Parts: sequence; structure tokens; C-alpha cells
Amino acid sequence: MRKNTEQHQASRIRDGQREPLTLDLIAEEPLLIRIDEEPYSTVMRTPGDEVFHAAGFCLAEGIIDTPDDVADIIYDEPQDENAIDVRLTPARREQIPEVLQRRVFVSQTSCGICGKQLVEDLYQKMDPVESGFEIESGQVFKCLDALGEHQECHKVTRSAHAALILDDQLAPVAFAEDVGRHNALDKAIGSCLMNRRLSTASVLVLSSRVSYELVQKAARARLPLIISFSRPTAIAAEMAAALNMTLVFPDKESGLVVLCNEGRVRTQSSRSSGDRT
Repeated sequence: MRKNTEQHQASRIRDGQREPLTLDLIAEEPLLIRIDEEPYSTVMRTPGDEVFHAAGFCLAEGIIDTPDDVADIIYDEPQDENAIDVRLTPARREQIPEVLQRRVFVSQTSCGICGKQLVEDLYQKMDPVESGFEIESGQVFKCLDALGEHQECHKVTRSAHAALILDDQLAPVAFAEDVGRHNALDKAIGSCLMNRRLSTASVLVLSSRVSYELVQKAARARLPLIISFSRPTAIAAEMAAALNMTLVFPDKESGLVVLCNEGRVRTQSSRSSGDRT
């Protein structure tokens, strides 16, 4: 497996003096995702976890719903980690001809795609998340700290996005880093999916801002709570509200801002003797 970082020579100017510097930079290469040997999408990503990446991507796009929809996921060539083929079962392929033909779905994983009409279309394709999961406000900060503890690539490069998925006891279920925030989430969700642990997932922690694309992916994975370091976009909040999801992020006064379905985040005063600690 190739490294997900590369060393580059540079220089640092400090106190008017220039000095040589070796930098670790995050790697970025294209990944061609084929569906039954037909090209479907090319994404830029950090090498590694290609099988999980492809699985998470396919779940988000509606190509698969469960691991049983996948006959196999293989590299096109043993020496080529930049092209991967998702082989569907015949039964699954017969169920989704319109998804395989509608290439516009691929664009939802790209930055810069927006518009309320697209969001309204997505509402119609997904059911609201059903979950009685709740979390205490103090635990939200612990979740944010946990994300930082896992970010080994970011510690070296200072340029990697990350996604951490926790269960209802706030234990880690999956984690991924990537140069692309969408890619990191696809990889983490794909890991849960292929390891059959998606049903235990309750919390998503993101290093990036929350856009509607990330809400869409989380909704497809049935994740009720998204915690991020920065505020979401307006359309992301609108989508989360419609899909019964909760968005949380810290504010500058060391407090929390909760958007959508606010009762999912409990204050300390709202605890009862039967609440989970």
C-alpha cells in the first residue's frame, strides 16, 4: 500500500532568514470507480481504503443498500490502486437501472453543487432518520476531542479531513482521513457497511463544515447526530431538519450551538436518574 503522505522540499522564512524545510504533504490521486466494469465516477482522494471508499460511495449514491448487494469489489489491475470495480449482484442491478443511468448523481459528491431544487429532490429519495438517541452537551466536546486523537495524518500534514463514527455508547466504530471531506466520510461509512456495523452507528464527528452533501451521506447511513467544528450551511441545516437529524458545533464562548431537533442534545440539568452517563 502506498503512503498517504509525500515529502517535499521547501523553505521557511523566519526573522528575515530563509532555511530549508522538508514538508510532509497529503497525497492526492484520482480513483476511477467502475460499476460492473462501466466507468461511473472519478474522484480525487488520498490513496488507501479504496474498497471501503467505493462501498461508502455506492451506499451514498443509492447504488447499494446493504453488503449483500455487492458480489465483489476488486481492483481493475493488481498493480493499479487508482481504478476499482464494484460488481453488483444480478438482483440488485435489476432493481436500480435508473440510478445507474442517472450520472448526475455523481456530481453530488463534488463541491460547488447546490440549489434548493436539488435538495427537494433528495428529500423525496430518503426517509427521515428514526432514532431515540440522545447525548449530553458535555459529551459533545469529548466527541470532538476523540476526533483529534485519531487524526494522525492531519497531525503530520495539517491538511487532512476526517470522519469519526461512534456507537450509542460513544465508542469508535469507524474512522477515516482523506484530502477530501466527502471521501473521508465515504470511507468511514463504507467501513461500517462492509463490516456490518452500520446498525450500531449513532454519532458522526466531522473535521470540516457540514454541507448538504455530507448530510445526505449521513442520512443514507441513518446517522441521527452530526458534530462538527464549524457551522453548517443553510441548506445543510434545512435538509437535516427535514430528515430528523441534529447538527451541533461549538461556539466561540466555549458553548454549543444545536440546530434541528434540539432535544437530542441534553443539558446537564435535564439529566434524570435513568439517563446514560
